[in-house]
Amino acid sequence: MNPESLEILAYPVGRFVSPASYDAVALGKWISVLEACPKWYDYSIENLDEAQLDTPYRPGGWTVAQVVHHVADSHINAYTRLKLALTETAPLIKPYDEKRWAELPDVQSVPVNVSVTLIHALHRRWVAALRGLEEKDWERTYVHPEGNRVFPLWEMTAMYAWHSRHHFEHIMKLRERMGW
Repeated sequence: MNPESLEILAYPVGRFVSPASYDAVALGKWISVLEACPKWYDYSIENLDEAQLDTPYRPGGWTVAQVVHHVADSHINAYTRLKLALTETAPLIKPYDEKRWAELPDVQSVPVNVSVTLIHALHRRWVAALRGLEEKDWERTYVHPEGNRVFPLWEMTAMYAWHSRHHFEHIMKLRERMGW
């Protein structure tokens, strides 16, 4: 497979590009994506059997089940980072090894619908928290130790809206290619 095809399989909605700024309209769109995300994942795995859930979305990529469990893991971390940024001054967050997390026993043994249920509950809380922010809160930050990168909450919200679509499209493009 050529490098361009692999790039499209890896990034079906393109790579994340951080917006230069934000406004109320952009925030509303990003929050709406986070609100819709759980239903997307319901739809993405609907009627898939065990063999299909164990199919990688691309050569060398995660299985469908790993993708769904990853979204739950990643979004739990994002929600925690939001809460830290809202209650502390520029907290240094703890990164995690997402590849190793995707190989842990719970990913292999827990049915994928458990993570979808978790995504539903988590996103309900996350969206409520985001909708309750005051204008000044969007500039609150956390620090990611990789590169000592400072993330304002508005940028984090944009990134996780992208992340929600990114992994949803991994599954949907696989379903399309496989005729599922």
